[in-house]
Amino acid sequence: MRDGRRPQALLVMDPAHFSVQFQEPQLRRLRSLTELADPVPVTDLDAADVRSRLREVEVLVTSWGCPELTAERLADAPKLRAIFHCAGTVRTFVTDEVWRRGILVTTAADENAIPVAEFTLAAVIFAGKKAPFLAQDAREHRDTWSYAASRGELSNRGRTIGVVGFSRTGRRVTDRLRSLEVDILVADPYADPAEVSAAGAHLVPLPELLRRCDVLTLHVPALPSTRHLIGAKELALLRRGATVINTARGAVLDTAALESECATGRLDAILDVTEPEPLPADSLLYDLPNVMITPHIAGSLGSETRRMSESALDELERYLSGKPPRAAVTPDEFVVSA
Repeated sequence: MRDGRRPQALLVMDPAHFSVQFQEPQLRRLRSLTELADPVPVTDLDAADVRSRLREVEVLVTSWGCPELTAERLADAPKLRAIFHCAGTVRTFVTDEVWRRGILVTTAADENAIPVAEFTLAAVIFAGKKAPFLAQDAREHRDTWSYAASRGELSNRGRTIGVVGFSRTGRRVTDRLRSLEVDILVADPYADPAEVSAAGAHLVPLPELLRRCDVLTLHVPALPSTRHLIGAKELALLRRGATVINTARGAVLDTAALESECATGRLDAILDVTEPEPLPADSLLYDLPNVMITPHIAGSLGSETRRMSESALDELERYLSGKPPRAAVTPDEFVVSA
């Protein structure tokens, strides 16, 4: 620790997330690294007592619920040098003023990608076996298994999996897919072909990926350029019986177009995120037997969130030791990241 000094720190996050992410081991470690005043945490950066504390703060430890770091709020934090985020995206609160001031920002997005990739692998395997949809069929055909034949070939061997987005999560999904006997295609205009090849996949244009894949899984950030990246035209390229998996962001998939395709029975879908989120109560997708919807559970929850807290504390420790960060967010990455 520099000069034996512990910097002033402030936890900025929703209290409910704090109670899950910072249990006694994590809080004890944080207190050993920083000077941390009560109350812990805070969410209102405009409160008089918090503004007073901000004047001495060098480090922010943030998570879900952190308000936007506007120029006005940062003016109250002249000594702020680093922000260690205990969750994934920092887009909800990092502003241009943060970059202008040269403040270090790190993210635990790599750790958040782990459970998403695990969930996605399970979804891919279930898609090959049509398990979610056969489970729905079982409710209506309780005394026979003859309905299984109606779902076509129930297999994962030899399937082609299309991964759209060679992001943190996309890379982890690709790595996990190698445990299956499948062909892996990747579509991403920013991906390095050599890196994709080294990961055991083939980089192809998006239209080719859509025409060839049996399972389509989405791993791109929600940006203006990716809104409805998969729309009616793209879904029409998928072969009959293909499954669309979305564990990324609801906005990258055109809900109305997907609803139309699933309603005909041509495509199946496994959706952990939707647009809007949640879907309206009258959405047809709830009632379709070839659609599985889960309430945004693929990302870090419960004990998984403490993996992200510990990663942020690792970054804090590196900062205090004068070591370079491992998961810094740069302005250039910020523009294209989740």
